[in-house]
Amino acid sequence: LSIVPHKKSETVVPLISEYANSQNKVNAADFFSNHPFHIRTEELSRKVLTRAKDGYRDTKWFYERARGQYADARGRRTIAERKKFDAEFPRSQFLTKTDLAKFENTWACLPHTVSLGAQKNFAVFAKSIGTHWGSQGASFDDLWFKRMIAKTIIFKATEKIVSKAEWYEGDYRANIVTYAIAKLVHDAKEQDMVIDLDTIWRLQDVSLELSSGLNVAAAEAQEVITNPPQGFRNFGEWAKKQACWKWMEERKLNHSEDFDKVLISFDLANESIREARSDKAVETSVEAELEVHQLGASFWAASRNWARENGFLSPIENGVLEICAAIPQKIPSEKQCIVAVEALKKLYSHGFKYSE
Repeated sequence: LSIVPHKKSETVVPLISEYANSQNKVNAADFFSNHPFHIRTEELSRKVLTRAKDGYRDTKWFYERARGQYADARGRRTIAERKKFDAEFPRSQFLTKTDLAKFENTWACLPHTVSLGAQKNFAVFAKSIGTHWGSQGASFDDLWFKRMIAKTIIFKATEKIVSKAEWYEGDYRANIVTYAIAKLVHDAKEQDMVIDLDTIWRLQDVSLELSSGLNVAAAEAQEVITNPPQGFRNFGEWAKKQACWKWMEERKLNHSEDFDKVLISFDLANESIREARSDKAVETSVEAELEVHQLGASFWAASRNWARENGFLSPIENGVLEICAAIPQKIPSEKQCIVAVEALKKLYSHGFKYSE
């Protein structure tokens, strides 16, 4: 039995699994499933509703943080419960960690990295998440999740476009798709623009203008991938090279005049982020105030005493709990309520249990 300190569980537990594994193949992605990023993404996927395409009921996108979650969640239900589950989480709205890594690295204009394969691409993505997560991962919120799903929709649409295209020669679809999307993202960025992901999320589909642009880019991607310079006989290996992406970057695409309709400015996209975070801050503040007052003074007095005995909180957090324990003689501010709720989460993680 390995007893791991809570603070080290995110790094130590995956390593125990990795180094103890000697007989059965375990993929690199399986060792990263307990990172807060994946836990956050899983939580978002279970609560964020998408617009119903048929107008009947809203659905959700199921993010599989750990391998087999979807099958397990579905399999342990009765037949009636399974029908309800299938309606809420359609099989077409399912994605894994390696899928997410593929979509995000494509958007980061790394199609050559995506072409390395699911596990190698995921390893690169995992490193970037470690850098971008920050202290609390605040940027990975509802809006981020919706835009990530919009990228998923674009990716799936591009796969269909390539498969049905007259120019498609029947091979290297995975490489063509990631190169085509990365090219559109790159060209938009050159104009200080981005693809309008928020509209795609709302519609749960790509427009005719975007489909046309993806078709143009994909045809060009096939041309680049299947016509490498001398010395490259394997097209798949050529697609893994940064030089291949460099060739694709430099190509000029002939889009229709309507293609600009699918783009919006950086400023407009960032404004949506600011609005979403402002709304979330207000919502969080109200929820924290309600929770603090509902729990009551005796609860906060008990949590304050437990924190003092065990020494898990900072002086500021202890001070806020002192105020909460004095309700209604003292009333904590909005910010203090947020601090109190976060401090309580910390106490719970260390084993705090309340008994009257």
